[in-house]
Parts: sequence; structure tokens; C-alpha cells
Amino acid sequence: MKFKFFLLVLIPFFIQCKQEVTTEKQSIKNELITDAEGISIAKYSNFSIVTIKNTFPEAVENYSYVLHKKGVQIPDSLKKLTSIEVPVKKIIVTSTTHIPSIEMLNMENSIIAFPNTNYISSEKTRQLINSGKIREIGNNQSLNTEVILDLQPDVMVGFSVDGDMKTYKNLERLGQKIILNSDWTEKTPLGKAEWIKFFGALYDKDAEAEKIYSQIKNDYNQAKQLATNSKTLPTIMAGSIYEDQWFLPQGDSWAAYFLNEAHSNYLWKDSKGTGSLSLSFESVLDKAKDADFWIGPGQFTSIEEILNANPNYTHFKAVRDKNVYSFSSKKGATGGVIYYELAPNRPDLVLKDLIKILHPEVLPNYELYFFEKLD
Repeated sequence: MKFKFFLLVLIPFFIQCKQEVTTEKQSIKNELITDAEGISIAKYSNFSIVTIKNTFPEAVENYSYVLHKKGVQIPDSLKKLTSIEVPVKKIIVTSTTHIPSIEMLNMENSIIAFPNTNYISSEKTRQLINSGKIREIGNNQSLNTEVILDLQPDVMVGFSVDGDMKTYKNLERLGQKIILNSDWTEKTPLGKAEWIKFFGALYDKDAEAEKIYSQIKNDYNQAKQLATNSKTLPTIMAGSIYEDQWFLPQGDSWAAYFLNEAHSNYLWKDSKGTGSLSLSFESVLDKAKDADFWIGPGQFTSIEEILNANPNYTHFKAVRDKNVYSFSSKKGATGGVIYYELAPNRPDLVLKDLIKILHPEVLPNYELYFFEKLD
């Protein structure tokens, strides 16, 4: 599941050969994507072409699919692509980050299976799981192909963190339609959020997806503008210890991007890369002992727990001042962290949370959604 990559500070695909897409004499109506880098949706009069890029960090291939309504004649030049009839009525998704987009489009009843359903936090989708309407299909490393083929979904949405496509290729050979989703490789908050349009295209709800995204983008940009009005620039430390190494966001990562947008001074902002740094406790202490805030301290749920783990944490000013904020304490009924599932879809709420923490005077009436202050 993608949540594991968030623990190493946020990082969170396949089938078909790279193809140059032509549309003969069809004229493009419009391009639906404005902020995401890993997807384009070219909408024509009778169909759409969805192109997926950046399927994993070192990926070079692009993958294109043609989406069309029933009875539509597809140009000969597009018949080599996987075609998907829309609106999709039965779908299998494979990442918890897919769930919020589907719910925002009111299509959660179309989900018929998911790998490792315990990771899903949403109450609405959990009700469907508990009632037996969403089947368990193993985990992303070992999908139950027999159950998948038996369920006969219209399409299965897959992803890969390292380019391993064996299971998906096997399913495709057996007749199952697969479409790739690479939302997790997006580098910006709005880029990730715009992937709701991917599901809008599958459900033939482009206008609705556009409306939802536009509202999220507007709220995000308004919050960002408010933050710039603050006269303070608090210093930030982040991340946590895992197997004796302190993992924290690199300067170009999704998490670091938020901290910059929230008008703060993230102490590792100048480090290069979109993943995570692996540092010793001593090096972090040397640089961050006077940091004003500690954001995202892993699985710690209280200041007492932090100090019990290592008394040397008391050397951090943020710990002594109790300015430590975590998103890990808010979980779904089966233990899934809500932040990992919902945050990529709702960057407006993440940004508002951080602004409320760092500049409370800017959002006096706002209540934290994801984060909690550790006591």
C-alpha cells in the first residue's frame, strides 16, 4: 500500500507498448488537465484519449487508452489501444488514494474489490466492505487473479512502484482490461488532487470532476495567499526514526512543498530530490535542536511516548515547547491512517492545517482536520 511510502516521507504502473497516438481527422475538443504532470485527457467529440506518464520514478514509456460510450465508432488508428466503455459500472481499484476521488463523484457503489481492504479508512466504503459488496483480492504484491477474473470488472485500476507488471500483464492476457494510475508520482499538491479527473473520465463525469477540482484549487490558493500575510517564518523539522535512521522529506518532495506553501522555513528545503533523506539522530539534532515545530513525528502519539523512546528528544526545542503535530493518530475503524488515504485528494485541507499550526492568527476559526497536537 502507498501508506508505506508516506512513512519514508511521501513518495502513495504499466501494460501496453509505448505508442504514438493519432486521431485521423478527429479534431480535439479540449485538454482537461492543467496541473498534473502524469496524465493528459484529450477530449474529442465522441471519445477521450487518456495518456498516463511517470508511472514509476524511472519510467520512460507513456500509456494511452481510449474511453468511449457504447456504440461509438473508434477511428482505425486507435484500435490498437485498450478501449474502455464509459461510464464504468464495475471497477477494481488498488490504492487507498483512489477511494476519495470515487466517493467525491458518488460512485463508491461501483467498487467491487480491493487488495487488503483493512487499509481503507473511509466510513462509506467500509460499510460496503462490511456488507460484502467489496471483495478482498489479496495484496498488491500477490493479487488473487482467480477472484478478479470471476468478478469480471469493466476495468481494473493498477499501479506499480518499481515497474513490475507481471500480474497485470497476466490478467490482460486473460482478457481483463487494465488502466494505469500514477497519481502517487506527482510532485505537487494540486497535481495529485487533479487526478480526480482520471476517475471523472472513467465515470463519464468530466464536468463534475472539473467542478470539484476547481473548488479544491481555489480553496488551496486562497489559503496559500493568506499564509503570505503572516509576518513570521517558523523553522520546521520533520520526519521520524525508522530502524535507527531518521527519515525526513527531501527539499523537492510533496511534503516539503506543503511546508513552503504554508510560509515556513523547512530546515532541509535546499536538499535535492523528491523522496526522503536518511540521517542519524545526531545530525538531525545538530541542525534542528532550535526548530520551532516538529511536523509528522511518525507513530508517536504523545510527548511522553517520544521521551520514553529516547530521553535525548528533550534537546529539541519543539519537544520542550510541545509544538509537535502528528497526522498518524487519526485512523479508520481497521487502523488505516486517514491522512494517507485522503490527503493527496484534499491538499486544501492539508495546507489549511499547516497554516493553522504555524500561523493560527491567519485562520482563527479553522479547526484542524488531519493533524493533532501531541500532549
